Amino acid sequence: MVFRTNMEGSIYTIAVEGRISMLNVAEFQQQADDAIAKLLGKNGTLIMDFYGLKYISSAGLRVIMSSHKQMIKCGGTLKIINVLPAIMEIFEITGFKGLVDITGTEV
Repeated sequence: MVFRTNMEGSIYTIAVEGRISMLNVAEFQQQADDAIAKLLGKNGTLIMDFYGLKYISSAGLRVIMSSHKQMIKCGGTLKIINVLPAIMEIFEITGFKGLVDITGTEV
């Protein structure tokens, strides 16, 4: 799994490539926690760019839900962008699409 991060003002982006599984979910959690810490007090937006994400496990979904809750608590928002159809199907089945701002991409 590869991460690219960028912060512009009160917008922090984490771009993820590869697979999020039990083997590497701690890295994903750390990236999310670091981003949220940098956005505290800024009413910011955490963007997770999943264009390169090929697989996400239930552990990865828990990180997303935890990040969503933390962003709400600090007055910010979580947005997920560039979701490939296979990952979007997981978000739809699990109900994440109704809870988190998610934008898909056509491939």
